[in-house]
Amino acid sequence: MQERSSVAELANVLKRELDRYSPGGKLPSSRALVERFRVSPVTVSRALAQLAAEGLVVTRPGAGAFRTEPRTHAPAPGDTSWQEVALSADATAELVPRTVDASGVLATLAAPPPGVVEFNGGYLHPSLQPERAMAAALARAGRRPGAWSRPPADGLPELREWFARGLGGSIGAADVLITAGGQSALTTALRALAPPGAPVLVESPTYPGMLAIARAAGLRPVPVPVDAQGVRPDLLAAAFRATGARLFICQPLFQNPTGAVLSAERRPDVLRIAREAGAFVVEDDFARRMAHDDAGPLPSPLAADDHDGVVVHVSSLTKVTSASLRVGMLAARGPVSERLRAIHVVDTFFVARPLQEAALELVGAPAWSRHLRTVATELTARREAMAVALRAGLPELSLPHIPAGGYHLWLRLPDGTDESALLSAALRAGVALAPGRPYFCAEPPAGYLRLSFAGVAGTSEIAEGVRRLRTACDELT
Repeated sequence: MQERSSVAELANVLKRELDRYSPGGKLPSSRALVERFRVSPVTVSRALAQLAAEGLVVTRPGAGAFRTEPRTHAPAPGDTSWQEVALSADATAELVPRTVDASGVLATLAAPPPGVVEFNGGYLHPSLQPERAMAAALARAGRRPGAWSRPPADGLPELREWFARGLGGSIGAADVLITAGGQSALTTALRALAPPGAPVLVESPTYPGMLAIARAAGLRPVPVPVDAQGVRPDLLAAAFRATGARLFICQPLFQNPTGAVLSAERRPDVLRIAREAGAFVVEDDFARRMAHDDAGPLPSPLAADDHDGVVVHVSSLTKVTSASLRVGMLAARGPVSERLRAIHVVDTFFVARPLQEAALELVGAPAWSRHLRTVATELTARREAMAVALRAGLPELSLPHIPAGGYHLWLRLPDGTDESALLSAALRAGVALAPGRPYFCAEPPAGYLRLSFAGVAGTSEIAEGVRRLRTACDELT
């Protein structure tokens, strides 16, 4: 984090000094900049690269960096108002008009301003990421023979085999397709399994990114309530009968956002109900590698208990490593596999081979198991710190369930609380939150917040974030 800050500061200084040089004029050498600003050669190189990317300087190997010619005035913007008519006209022919609403996803992707506690994050804090192991894996991957050649469209056989072993059951490497992360896998699955205008059953509440995928594809999400034991089988069966849906999307393990685990009693019911409806179950197993120290033995994936090809399994390495290690998988058996492969190839061709090779190096290294143990321990400590701080400082917020895995807590707000107003007050107080509304595809029963404990530096920052949230709540009363 300090290196990134130094790069930005040096780049800003160099920008301010560019007027000292005429167009085409040479900037001081890298050595001179290192000595003047007392920074590393890497910082100088990255700062100059940032200026080059902005078109302010041009670097010439062996010669140095030079100021570019002044930019000419950009032409006046054209009139794009015609697009409103064109985009609206497309929707009139669709059974369910496509809507692209990324607000729920952006709430967890957006980096808050400096100094703001990040309770809205969806990824591990840099201090929890296996940065050294990933860097070493990437370096080793780059030296592998053929590392930059075209990979098989389905993914590297060794990586497919590794994912298949983790699934168990009758799933083999031939049933696995490597994807560019979990979001890409879900997108492929929804496009393959439901035609535009079709209803799809979803847990309620559920992951906003999945709802966004469904709506962008012209699908109609239908909510099925979740309780402490996961989705309710009686309501799932009723929803299949009422809608004629042929697809149910669920997160049986540490569900996002509730943290619920589908109970052992309900697992066979879900598979049976879907099979009787002639429907697929998309299992988003996003948090299996983020179990906490006190989780105990984890249930196997639904796909491992599925004998009839009902389950299409999705998982990813991204959540437990880095947002930039976008390597995931789809697993399915039967004719649906060919449709998934066809759509994946049309959409993306394949996942970049260096990234697949790096993923193989990472999961095969001794550092991998150590990283998983560290994450389990650290997430447990952060979860406990947040739960204790919330119960002591914000007892009016209901915390019905403490999950044994994942990276967040799901809180119900007191009746009558204005969710949007609370988010704004929290940001003014210096803490960023994820609102609950985007997690529902219909009217929510109450106001909610999802608070992440994975994107913060440690337990002291959690305590400070809860203190700031207390300030925000007091502002609204």
